[in-house]
Amino acid sequence: MIDFNRPYLTGKELEYIHQAVKLRKISGNGEFTRKCQNFFEKRYGLIKCLLTTSCTDALEMCALLIGIKEGDEVIVPSYTFVSTANAFVLRGARIVFADSGSENPNVDAGQIENLITSRTKALVVVHYAGVACDMDKIMKIAEKYKLYVIEDNAQGIDSFYNGKPLGSIGHLGVFSFHETKNIISGEGGMLVINDKRFLEKAEIIWEKGTNRAAFFRGETDKYGWVDIGSSFLPSEIIAAFLYAQLENLQLIQEKRREIWNRYYHSLLPLEKSGLLGLPVIPEYSTNNAHMFYLVSRNAEERTSLIGFLRKRGIYAVFHYLSLHQSPYYRKLHDGRSLPMADRYSDCLVRLPLFFELTGKETDQITAAIKEFYKNRIKK
Repeated sequence: MIDFNRPYLTGKELEYIHQAVKLRKISGNGEFTRKCQNFFEKRYGLIKCLLTTSCTDALEMCALLIGIKEGDEVIVPSYTFVSTANAFVLRGARIVFADSGSENPNVDAGQIENLITSRTKALVVVHYAGVACDMDKIMKIAEKYKLYVIEDNAQGIDSFYNGKPLGSIGHLGVFSFHETKNIISGEGGMLVINDKRFLEKAEIIWEKGTNRAAFFRGETDKYGWVDIGSSFLPSEIIAAFLYAQLENLQLIQEKRREIWNRYYHSLLPLEKSGLLGLPVIPEYSTNNAHMFYLVSRNAEERTSLIGFLRKRGIYAVFHYLSLHQSPYYRKLHDGRSLPMADRYSDCLVRLPLFFELTGKETDQITAAIKEFYKNRIKK
């Protein structure tokens, strides 16, 4: 079986974990945590980064930072992972779901303004597959209505919008280092603070509602409980693993782009024949090769294709189910039809993509897809 994902180890993970243990400071916010945060701040010019135990935790910190409360409305794309919405539901917000665009699963920025009411407090955008949303348009809308913008950049490490790193444009941004991402630590995430108003509060929330971090920097003579917060810090074990990955970011990205391009050029004739859709990268966005997907013509064909590939030892998967159709939120949704979100839910197929996927395996996968479509007539 060709796996859908296979975590890549650079060779330094255990060495750095051993170093962290020898330092006898493994509870979090130690040397490797600072190394990882400094890596992002220096490489991408970010104001402040805080590692978290997951991207979900980083999103929950965002909800706390912007003061989400009962009755607030937050606009979220329907085609996303549940954490994008759940972080704000936990604080009492009502989620207003936005549809995807026709070219890719990102939110349709042209529809956002129609969803804004006097209760709207924030827009959450998801850079699906590491491809940028139309951030100029989104930020103009946010400025007009005085809304916060949070970039769910779980999939977008080392990707850019008009030269700006994804995660650096909104008021807050979040990253994921889950084992399915380009850079991993098993579980793990990061909060990016782009608005200086949130700097002090973010650190307090991160440190369980205390000013402990300021105390250890010598900025106060004691520390205590000063605000709400939680235990969002990852251990130094996680940070040490992550730092070994970050040191190899360029190598990992180059290999993933090579695989992505091999898929694209091999399957392009099928797209030109109208048999399937391939990823669309807007001119304003770079491609970090987080995933390679194709879009089938209907749900039945998608199911058949996945089954066909499984029988040939290839583990391809579908992705998100529209959140507005979910068992939990269906009754709370306002009833609007979101046809593009549903289309991607029904038709999108993710192909295996990981560092150690060989050219031979990639060609085996595309050959199987071509075999599947060989006798199918364009409808």
